[in-house]
Amino acid sequence: MVNIEELNNKIAGEATLVVNIKQELKKVIIGQEDMLEKILISLISGGHVLLEGLPGLAKTLTIKTLAKVISCSFKRIQFTPDLLPADIVGTMIYNQQNGNYFTKKGPLFANIILADEINRSPAKVQSALLEAMQEKQVTIGDETFILPDPFFVLATQNPIEQEGTYPLPEAQIDRFMMKIKVGYPDKKHEKDILNLTENVNYENNINAVLNMEAIQRLQQIARDVYIDDKLKNYIVDIVYASRRPEDYGLGKLKSYLEYGASPRASICLMKVAKSYALLQQRGYVIPDDIKYMAADVLRHRLILTYEAEAENVSTDNVIESIIGQIEVP
Repeated sequence: MVNIEELNNKIAGEATLVVNIKQELKKVIIGQEDMLEKILISLISGGHVLLEGLPGLAKTLTIKTLAKVISCSFKRIQFTPDLLPADIVGTMIYNQQNGNYFTKKGPLFANIILADEINRSPAKVQSALLEAMQEKQVTIGDETFILPDPFFVLATQNPIEQEGTYPLPEAQIDRFMMKIKVGYPDKKHEKDILNLTENVNYENNINAVLNMEAIQRLQQIARDVYIDDKLKNYIVDIVYASRRPEDYGLGKLKSYLEYGASPRASICLMKVAKSYALLQQRGYVIPDDIKYMAADVLRHRLILTYEAEAENVSTDNVIESIIGQIEVP
């Protein structure tokens, strides 16, 4: 039996850690609270994030600031058309002095990786991240190297610029726990941004409030958050409805969906629902946690038909229909 009261007390004791992270991030990142919260959820869940938004919306600044706040090693990789897989993971180099090869590790060997404009590089480079993101390891030559723990990839892409870009392969995009859409700040927050940037040293006001051990502890607590078996069935129904919508009274969606979400979507939705419950200082998941996180977990995993594109039906529209139809336990 799970002791919910004990779990709540345990989470309340650690809640200040998350509050401290948010406070430090908000010193630099203004008007993007939804993005900040969901990045933290993905980090605590042990997953990776794909950020989609127009230039100038603080995507790169956010991940750089997060690395400072949690005292983790950070590497930025600018994806370009001429980038090679070895530029990311590393390669074997021949030493002429002793006639031996040695391994030169790439920038992937860090706790937090910013894959900036990931869709600027072709599929062979994007696929170099597959083993790292899923297995948390990298193979160079005959050797396999374990990546640092925690290991968190945050990739960015521009949603409107198509020239010189390469769509992410389905196998690659499924490795991202969430796809977060980043929008414009409102007028008040934009004015606050102007006031903040008058101080050229505003980024130096950030303090490190956590370390890697604290992040690992939060990840373990999130795994311990209780989720009822009925809510697991609810998650399965949501994901399964994306594959066979007609079984759930959603026959109109069948012509819009080429492929539904994979079982990885079910796993990710459960994990992020637990982490969101932790951020709400609860030791248990409720249906609203699942509803709130569903779009971010599913939107990049659904493949729509040409008919859907012709009728301007988005994956978010499909997810909204599914969530509205599936009976809540």
